[in-house]
Amino acid sequence: MKQLNTFIGLLAVLAISSCSAPKEEAETNTESGRLVERVRVTTLAKEEITRSIEYSASLEPFNTVHMVPASPGRIEAIHVELGDRVGKGQELVRMNDAQLNQARIQLNNLKADYARLDTLKKLGSIAEQQYEQLQAQYEAAKENVDFLEDNTLLLAPFNGLISGKYHEAGEMYSGSPVAEIGKAAILTIIQVDKLKAIVSISEKYFPNIQKGMPVSVTFDVYPGEKFAGQVFRIAPTINPQSRSFEIEVSMDNPAGKLRPGMFGRVTIGLENTEATVLPALAILKMQGSNVRYLFVERNGKAKRVEVTLGDRFDDKVEVISSELQSGDQIIVEGQARLLDGALVEVAD
Repeated sequence: MKQLNTFIGLLAVLAISSCSAPKEEAETNTESGRLVERVRVTTLAKEEITRSIEYSASLEPFNTVHMVPASPGRIEAIHVELGDRVGKGQELVRMNDAQLNQARIQLNNLKADYARLDTLKKLGSIAEQQYEQLQAQYEAAKENVDFLEDNTLLLAPFNGLISGKYHEAGEMYSGSPVAEIGKAAILTIIQVDKLKAIVSISEKYFPNIQKGMPVSVTFDVYPGEKFAGQVFRIAPTINPQSRSFEIEVSMDNPAGKLRPGMFGRVTIGLENTEATVLPALAILKMQGSNVRYLFVERNGKAKRVEVTLGDRFDDKVEVISSELQSGDQIIVEGQARLLDGALVEVAD
């Protein structure tokens, strides 16, 4: 009998415990029988932002020159190989100089005749017309020598990189186009200490783009790194088919990290303005649609507000809604489980 009484008493204790526990939890987590969710909020305020546009583009050499002499002839020497770096004024190619030597001999003869006639002219022993004819021949011979010198020795026009070599020493240069570039050339030199990107931009931004505007460029090969550039040329016309216009962006490349052909994204800041921005994590998306919304804490309740998204700024996004006002308490943590009108308690 004693054991039976002990067993009955134990059952009673368990029953009391099972009934009292839910009652205590309800008092802690409910208000008037409704669940209260704990959330964190941020105060809505306008911030100054820079509106920007982003377009993709590939890098190109700032300058490209196909090195050719003015007339066909035999190539005596090529002093560089594909990929070599060269300095401005460096001799790259030497052509056969037979024509140049003949032109120099002719110039020297005319120079001697011109000096002799100049003396006779001063003494008044020669006709003015004869003197002027020889003077014209002498000037023409000088120009011919200068021309042949420029085209017998091909010098680098800038500091650059040899990106193409299409002939070898001893070959005849005929002046025919090279198939891979569609132009006549012995060598191609490109400028890579400075690069450019040609960007096609929608015509609606034409009034906003100005020469000298700063831009930033990012590349997949250098994640997280930004490179500075600026707009240095703007096309004067709009393409009627694409309704766009082209700009050229220049970028200094002294360290040589960037190379022609790299794919990048060019970001251009258009204007500074005030906008309502929030942490992106505060914005929710309705499943199966493009509807975006957030929750505002008002008088201890969560109010659901649909919003339109504007520009994105790192981890923040611009939100547009006529229902939002500066000073609103936007729920940024705990909102995923909320419903419109749910009771909420703001955590410290």
